[in-house]
Amino acid sequence: MSDTVDYIVVGAGSAGCVLANRLSEDGAHAVCLLEAGPRDRYPWIHIPIGYGKTMFHKEVNWGYYTDPDPNMLGRRIYWPRGRTLGGSSAINGLIYIRGQRADYDAWAAAGNPGWRWEDCLPYFRRLEDNDLGESPTRGVGGPLSATSIKTPHPLVEAMIEAAAGLGVPRVRDFNTGEQEGAGYYQLTTRNGRRCSTAVAYLRPAEGRPNLRVQTGAHAMAVLFEGRRACGVRYRVDGEVRTLRARREVLLCAGALQSPQLLQLSGVGPAALLRQHGIGVVRDLPGVGENLQDHLQIRLIYETRRPITTNDQLRTLAGRARIGLQWLLFRDGPLAVGINQGGLFCRVDPASATPDTQFHFATLSADMAGGKVHPFSGCTYSVCQLRPSSRGHVRLRSADPFEAPSMQPNYLSTELDRRMAVDAVKYARRLAAAEPLAGLMKREFRPGPEVRDDDEILHFCREYGATIFHPSGTAKMGPADDPLAVVDERLRVRGVAGLRVVDCSVMPTLVSGNTNAPVIMLAERAAEFILQEQSLPATPGAASLEACTRTGEAGATAAR
Repeated sequence: MSDTVDYIVVGAGSAGCVLANRLSEDGAHAVCLLEAGPRDRYPWIHIPIGYGKTMFHKEVNWGYYTDPDPNMLGRRIYWPRGRTLGGSSAINGLIYIRGQRADYDAWAAAGNPGWRWEDCLPYFRRLEDNDLGESPTRGVGGPLSATSIKTPHPLVEAMIEAAAGLGVPRVRDFNTGEQEGAGYYQLTTRNGRRCSTAVAYLRPAEGRPNLRVQTGAHAMAVLFEGRRACGVRYRVDGEVRTLRARREVLLCAGALQSPQLLQLSGVGPAALLRQHGIGVVRDLPGVGENLQDHLQIRLIYETRRPITTNDQLRTLAGRARIGLQWLLFRDGPLAVGINQGGLFCRVDPASATPDTQFHFATLSADMAGGKVHPFSGCTYSVCQLRPSSRGHVRLRSADPFEAPSMQPNYLSTELDRRMAVDAVKYARRLAAAEPLAGLMKREFRPGPEVRDDDEILHFCREYGATIFHPSGTAKMGPADDPLAVVDERLRVRGVAGLRVVDCSVMPTLVSGNTNAPVIMLAERAAEFILQEQSLPATPGAASLEACTRTGEAGATAAR
């Protein structure tokens, strides 16, 4: 392929792999997919429990840290993000959740026509191959496998029965739009292996002559001719290169790096750009603002019986046994990851829909993905589904290789603080309900000495951590929304030839894990783009030099 293509996709993650597949599918368009990380050859990517191995792996994980958060005792929170083909879908916890009907209806009500639950449902059905079978809300035959956990676990079964005693029914499908219930999560696995978007979407497309996949390619800036995106400057193997787009540049770098790349390219809050000597292409105050994330609070219990994954991982014989189980049968703990049990409930009785999610793990560690404890342990991880705290992502400098400033502002509102305390109390009620109570030996963390609301809130500040869902930093919204960055077709407002397709565009966080919703967003974006392909492309390769020259001028105009 030449240095000019029709579509440049920046970031081979949950959305980028989908776009690379769908836009190259008919053979009519040349597509280049740029990924800063390596190919997904690290073996632990493909073993579901390998989540613990990739959590801190510097080759496949960006390993970011937030700025010190004043609401979290000044702590810098570790934020892992995928840096390989498949992006965060290659290193995440594999949980397949869509969110609630009300999430998407709220997007539409906020001035984003076409984003109601009923509008999004056909794309959820299209993307999945669900082993629960086809139904009005489920799909089969799609690229992404949604696989049920086949082997019951005594701790998860006890959790589900205990939840029933608290009025939360047992369910087998969290993805009908209603969500409330307790049960086993479905996972993005296929035959005991991780089914990332690289596996589901990119691998089947890589043989196409009109698709080029460039790994080790760190995007430095989007280039513009006037206010039209015309290409991307990137570095690979120490060499800075320019690639031109005849039609569009599609940013799929995630909620941290997509706004960073917009700001580096002159699209963002004008004062911030000028502060770093970057020429303003389009003043968009919302770029990098509206940052939202799910904060997880993890309660850890020691169990009375050695039935946890801790016990299986603690001895050489145990590790050998579960390793053979996976190698021979693609089954067992290695095939199901860490969090098997799910619970969506109303911690606040006044909530119209579930407001809190539990990830129930049959193991325990000081932090997600860390070394397991030397005792039989399990974890009750709780998170508020719709936090009201808002943070931001902003450039530290004009250096594209320096991580941006990331300030989540966790627990910065009274609502979020109250919900965190109440979620911990609810988790304790669950652990004290039979038959779960009979399996619990002691509360290891926070411990029985932490009782009143102030003590519980301090525990939340001291131990709370991301559950890996940063979103909202290039929000979708109507023209009269001062923080809107993209329109309802995900086009960046005020410029041409540029879209953002990832968690950045969510106006508000979905109620649950974000991987499946992002894949749905990408399926929709691909359809939007192909519907508009009848529009004339930008004039051809003769403009490559002009695109490069204009982009360089824009990047230095204010210096």
